[in-house]
Amino acid sequence: MKAIVKFFILPALVLTLLLESCSSPAPSDDRGVSQSPVPVTVGMASGNRIGGIAAAGRVEALRSATMATRVMGTITRVFVKVGDKVRQGQLLATISGQDLDARKAQADAQIAAATAAADNAQKDLARYTSLYSRGSATASELDNATLRYKGAAANLAAAREARKEADASMAYTRLTAPFDGVVTAKAADEGSLASPGAPLLTVEQAGVLQVTATVAEDEVAAIRRGQKVRITVNAADLATEGVVSEVGASSIATGGQYPVKISLPPAAQKNLYAGMYVNLVFPAPGKSPAGVSVLVPSSALVHNDQLTGLFVPSNANTALLRWIRTGRTYGDEVEVLSGLAANEPFVLQADGKLYNGAPIRKK
Repeated sequence: MKAIVKFFILPALVLTLLLESCSSPAPSDDRGVSQSPVPVTVGMASGNRIGGIAAAGRVEALRSATMATRVMGTITRVFVKVGDKVRQGQLLATISGQDLDARKAQADAQIAAATAAADNAQKDLARYTSLYSRGSATASELDNATLRYKGAAANLAAAREARKEADASMAYTRLTAPFDGVVTAKAADEGSLASPGAPLLTVEQAGVLQVTATVAEDEVAAIRRGQKVRITVNAADLATEGVVSEVGASSIATGGQYPVKISLPPAAQKNLYAGMYVNLVFPAPGKSPAGVSVLVPSSALVHNDQLTGLFVPSNANTALLRWIRTGRTYGDEVEVLSGLAANEPFVLQADGKLYNGAPIRKK
């Protein structure tokens, strides 16, 4: 009886082991947790030939003025807000000037007193001149009368200059637009204390834009005024051509980078706004082309402390984290200097969390 039981148990055990060995377990991560493949979108690293000197810049107004005052006082009225269009000479803000009113009154009183003293000294001089001509006054008396008149006239001139100074200071209690433009910044409101030199309003000229950029010291020698520049504005989906209008001769105030200004064609300015970022390519005669740059979207990058990488698909359908070295930024794309070749696939977007060795499934 015992032999029969053993006969039936042994085949059943063998069958169970065979079934378990034939079953395929679900993929698991490095922690032994089962995970299904992550759906991913795979992109190809683009290779763009940048023939010349590449740089990044910004759109800005051709003329910009920061409004400030030379007097200290309370801001009584602000007549504009950010975005308002203004005309040249338009009143923008007023500042209290009670102390200046007092100075003007004091100057007026000094002018009145000095005028009376000057008139009296002039009459004395005329009288002593007549007496001296008749021999009734000495030369010393005539000299003294002359000196008194000159002193009174000098006091009158000083009082009038003090009034001019008060009038000039009073003019700074009224801020007016220096040209037609748009208010782009407001640093203070009504009731705030205005200090001499502190910015209150910024006005930029409307309708006339330019591009400003900086280039390295080893590249600025290849840039000339009147040179044409290829311009790309990703935010406005615009590609156009500008002309170099100014090349800075010093980099002391810009950290070793030389400022360059580029004028824009009027037709290209319609859809542009000050502050937009642009990509520039300056032709560089006598220099070899910059070659092919590998560009990838910045959204595909992975950052870990000081390291930058991205995921690439392996032949085993897993995600491999590869560290790369990046260069300049061109709009939404970043230049890859090493770690990824042109036309090499990489993970553009994932519908889940990726890690090194994670199973993936291409969509």
